[in-house]
Amino acid sequence: MSIQQKLQALNITLPAVATPAAAYVMYVQTGSTVYLSGHIAKKDGAVWVGQLGKDMTTEQGKQAARGVAIDLIATLQVACGGDLSKVKRIVKLVGLINSTASFTEQHLVTNGASELIAEVFGEAGKHARAAFGVAQLPLGSCVEIEMVVELA
Repeated sequence: MSIQQKLQALNITLPAVATPAAAYVMYVQTGSTVYLSGHIAKKDGAVWVGQLGKDMTTEQGKQAARGVAIDLIATLQVACGGDLSKVKRIVKLVGLINSTASFTEQHLVTNGASELIAEVFGEAGKHARAAFGVAQLPLGSCVEIEMVVELA
């Protein structure tokens, strides 16, 4: 099954790629490696504002991270010239979770993205990862994730 077929089977329509909110670009390619800038969580087209451990549950955070993964795939598709079959390997995800000092489930929140990436890309979607709790994220977003990808 192709990546496009997997996305269709999951009822995922890739959105338009976001524009940078500051002085950066959405991705950079050097050699066969693509670095995707951090993408923040959105809900109903607006920034998904919240803090895990205060006004958001782990499950809500996981859904936010899944949404970020969809946005990352959309940006990756542009970086691949529209052809996601060029993806050789998802190398690494870094999840930044807006959370209270006592919240300790950043890894479970980031699973929302990791699980979707693995489902869409199969073996090539198994990646290294880091998940951090942070005091705040741009625009008050609950989750921000960046990704590193190797292309064929």
